[in-house]
Amino acid sequence: ENEDSAQKTEPADQLVDSSEPSASQSGSQTGSLLSAGVTEDLKQEGGTLENQEVAELEEKLPDQIQPLKGVAVVGITNYHVPQGAGDIVMIQSDHTGAVDILSAELETTDLLGEQRKAQPPPLAPPTMWTTEKMKEFKAKMGKEKNGQMVVKRGEVVTVRVPTHPDGRSICWEFATDDYDIGFGVYFDWTTVTSTAITVQVSESSDEEDEEEEDEIEGLVPAGDVERGSRSCLRSRYGEIVPVYRRNSHREVQAGSHQYPGEGIYLLKFDNSYSLLRNKTLFFHVYYSS
Repeated sequence: ENEDSAQKTEPADQLVDSSEPSASQSGSQTGSLLSAGVTEDLKQEGGTLENQEVAELEEKLPDQIQPLKGVAVVGITNYHVPQGAGDIVMIQSDHTGAVDILSAELETTDLLGEQRKAQPPPLAPPTMWTTEKMKEFKAKMGKEKNGQMVVKRGEVVTVRVPTHPDGRSICWEFATDDYDIGFGVYFDWTTVTSTAITVQVSESSDEEDEEEEDEIEGLVPAGDVERGSRSCLRSRYGEIVPVYRRNSHREVQAGSHQYPGEGIYLLKFDNSYSLLRNKTLFFHVYYSS
């Protein structure tokens, strides 16, 4: 039995002896495989962390920034995501490449507030027509106390008509003797302190504005009445009808405009283009409810 066990033992020793080189080789191979596996695991973990960070960033940021996947942004060490509701605005410098992230909800009021204040809202177009009852209209206005005036050569007459609390629209009618005259309508967005109609005479629209307010800046150059001029008016004025020469000596010129709000209408009768002739003007201005 001992001999059998010894015989059985020898092959085992031989197996052990013969297996030692292969064990060392397999150990080195196993070590290399383990190191390679660890490296792959680290890479996968790193990729997973990057994907998680990108996913978290995409959840925090709106859809506008998602198209920037794959674009490397260099030089940003601290990245703070704005908290709270509202759109996100990214501004990148052309010189340094730095990216600033702003909240559009907070910035909109500051950036556009002054611009909105400077520009008045748009005005609806007026309704205008003409009639051929020249004699009847002139005879009627000739009997009115303030229904007739003379616009001298080179002058601009501005009739200022405030909005009336009981009215919803302004109406006008006018005619001239023998020759035409320039006419336009503007609206002054200002507080009405009196409903009295006033008349202002000046040699040009520039002079008129300078008399009203000396510190006015940025006036628009006056155009040609022949082609329709944009009068030199302040930014708070809105244009309803540009100044054009009207055939008021042939037909009665009439029109109306619905109140856009509180303010003063400016009806301009422009004879600044005439160097020789005065114009006799018959006009009627009133409000309608």
